[in-house]
Amino acid sequence: MFRHMEGPIVMKEKKIKLLTINDAKAFVTEAMKCKFDIDVGYNHVVIDAKSILGVLSLDLRQVLSVRAHGADEAFEQYLDTLSVAEGLIA
Repeated sequence: MFRHMEGPIVMKEKKIKLLTINDAKAFVTEAMKCKFDIDVGYNHVVIDAKSILGVLSLDLRQVLSVRAHGADEAFEQYLDTLSVAEGLIA
């Protein structure tokens, strides 16, 4: 059975860079605080951002796309600290 969801579906995307394993761990910790799904990946690889094993399996040398299927101001501010400037995306 499908549940009717009220309001528009929100999905935001941001390009980030996780420079260290500690950055990856902190990213997962922040993602886990959100009550909505968050995906992270590059090219055709998409991982659940709340999975530490999944995130650590990514090539952290890549610029990653984060897709949040909801809104959380604190998480968005955190992502801003990891954000890659549009002109720097390889």
